[in-house]
Amino acid sequence: MPNKIVAPPRFRYAKTDLRTAALFLLPTLLVVALFVMVPVLGTFWNSLFRDVSYLPRSFVGLSEYASLISREDFLRALRFTLAFTVVAVFFEAVFGIGFALLLNEVFPGRGILRTLILIPWAIPTIVSAKVWKLIFDYSYGVLNFLATTLGFADARINWLGTPLAAFWALIVAEVWKTTPFMVILVLAGLQAISPDIYKQARIDGASLWRRFTLITLPLIRPVVVIALVFRTIDSLRVFDLTYVLTGGGPGGTTKTLSMVGFEYYANDAFGTGSAISVATFLIVFLITLVYIRVGKIGESIQ
Repeated sequence: MPNKIVAPPRFRYAKTDLRTAALFLLPTLLVVALFVMVPVLGTFWNSLFRDVSYLPRSFVGLSEYASLISREDFLRALRFTLAFTVVAVFFEAVFGIGFALLLNEVFPGRGILRTLILIPWAIPTIVSAKVWKLIFDYSYGVLNFLATTLGFADARINWLGTPLAAFWALIVAEVWKTTPFMVILVLAGLQAISPDIYKQARIDGASLWRRFTLITLPLIRPVVVIALVFRTIDSLRVFDLTYVLTGGGPGGTTKTLSMVGFEYYANDAFGTGSAISVATFLIVFLITLVYIRVGKIGESIQ
C-alpha cells in the first residue's frame, strides 16, 4: 500500500508574538475604525431613513436600497461606472506593465524618462481634466485643429458631444493621468527580481516571451494585483474627472455613481444619497475580494 502524502504542518506563532503583533497593529486599527468604519456605519445608518429637507425624517429600513434597482439614473450610472472601470484599468495595466518593462532596462536617459513619466500623476486631477477639456473643445481645441489641419477629418468633431466619444475622451484622460501609478508599482516589482534568474533562463535557451510569461509575470503578480486593486477602487469612485470634463453629459450618459450620489445629497435627499454611497462601497469591497481571491495575494506573501 503506497504511503500517503502528508501535508507539512502549518507554522504556528507563539502567543507572545501574537500579542506583540496585536499591540503594533492596534494604533492602525484604531485609525481605520475612526476614519473608515465610523463614516461607513454612519452613512449606512443615515440610509435607513427618508431624510429630505421638505419632509419629516422617518425610518424606512432598507427601502432606499430596494428603490435603487428601479432608479434609471442609478442603473445608468452603474453601467457606465463599471464599463469605464473595466476599460480604463485594462489599458492602465497594459501600458503600465509595458512602460515598466521599458524603464527596467538600461539605456541612456533612463533616469530622465523615469522622472518625466511621473508628471501626469503629479498633476491634480481637476487640473488635468480642465486641460483635456480644452484639448477636446469643439471650437478651439488643439485636437480638432490637428485633425482638420493634417487632413484626418473634413470638419471639426464634437468629442464631448456624443456618448461614445465622451466615453473614450474620459478613458484617454484617465489612462494618461493614472498609468504612471501602475508603472511605479510594477517597476518596483521588476527591480526586486534577481538578474541571475534571467541569466540562467538565457543559458537554458528560454526566449524573450517565455522569460516574460514564465518568470516575470508570476514574480510580479502580487504587485500587479495590488496595483489593479488600487486603480479599480479609484475608477469605481471617480468623480472629479467626469465632473470637470463632461459634467455627466451628454444627457447624463457619463454620470458615475459618485456623481449621482452627490446630486442626491445636493438636492437634500440624504437618505438616497447615503444608500448610493453604501452601494458603491459594497461594490468596491466585493470586487476587491475577487481580486484577492483570484490573485492569490495571501498565498504570495506567505
